[in-house]
Amino acid sequence: MIIETKVEGANVIATVSGDIDGKTAPQVQSELLAALQAGNRLLVDMNGVSYLSSAGLRMLLLLYRQVASKKGKVVLVSVSEEIRDTMSMTGFINFFTLAETREAGLAALA
Repeated sequence: MIIETKVEGANVIATVSGDIDGKTAPQVQSELLAALQAGNRLLVDMNGVSYLSSAGLRMLLLLYRQVASKKGKVVLVSVSEEIRDTMSMTGFINFFTLAETREAGLAALA
């Protein structure tokens, strides 16, 4: 699991690579929540994420709730078709803005 975060103004940009499952979701959650101390708009680039378990879905929902409580926004970028289908079937997709590219994601945060 590789998580890289950077802050650009009020935007927290996170790049996540690896599977997000029961073992790694707490690490992702911890690092992203720590990064959110710097802003209330979160872009998560998921290009390197090939698997998202139910624990990963719960973690994303928790992040959404944290950001929404600060009147912020979460944008997910480069979500694989498989993960997108899972999010759609579970209704989780309705909480997030999805973008194909990082540039489109940043535009959606503005």
